[in-house]
Amino acid sequence: MEYSAITVDARDDVVTITLNRPEKMNALSTQMRAEVTHAFKAAPDMGRVAVLTGAGRAFCSGQDLSDRSSGAVLDLERTLRDEYVPMLRAIIDCPIPTIAAVNGPAAGAGANLALVADVVMASTDAYFVQAFARIGLIPDAGGTWFLPRQIGLARAMGAALFTDKITAQQAADWGMIYEVAEAADFEGHWRGRALQLATGPTQTYGHIKAALRASFDNSLEQQLELEAKLQGKCGLTRDFTEGVVAFMEKRPAAFQGR
Repeated sequence: MEYSAITVDARDDVVTITLNRPEKMNALSTQMRAEVTHAFKAAPDMGRVAVLTGAGRAFCSGQDLSDRSSGAVLDLERTLRDEYVPMLRAIIDCPIPTIAAVNGPAAGAGANLALVADVVMASTDAYFVQAFARIGLIPDAGGTWFLPRQIGLARAMGAALFTDKITAQQAADWGMIYEVAEAADFEGHWRGRALQLATGPTQTYGHIKAALRASFDNSLEQQLELEAKLQGKCGLTRDFTEGVVAFMEKRPAAFQGR
């Protein structure tokens, strides 16, 4: 697939997917959603970690309200089901670790697009805003699922009703994102974090993702059984053998991702 609304760069086992409509603050068009979906599905064949970020000063300003290419504004229910859900699922189901590197404002669906990643880190220039009610809509793109689980019902309700800006530091303090880095050093920071994951035990990361996500629906007994099953799979990997040997030899492990 040829990309026009995003760019994809694969280096050092890090696949960087950049929303690339800076003149529109990377607003989500039908074309961009299709390209992001394709890029995340292809990412495991290109590297061991996938990073989503934005070009220019914004991460993503949400739905492009001027995009009429597929009736996106006129038929929001169809757009969510046919375009947003596949995009979100491609990120959530990606078997390698995913990072949202939020370099600037993330509004509406753009804010919630970031939250579906495994790890969210933000620049001090970034903020998050559930802007939907300003135009008579409810939070979508997974916002009504992720926000209450990440920051609690009281804060999720306030964020949705008042549509206040949530600074990067506030988001980190609330548990909505993992960490904040200074704007001047942000790209170097997230690239360093991505390289850390890209040299790690890739299969293990996939099992960690599966176990943590399943915990919301499992009973304790079901979760303990899942832990045992997945740990058994980890124990059969070359990376586990290498990790043990490296530990005994007091050296860094050289994981191969298998």
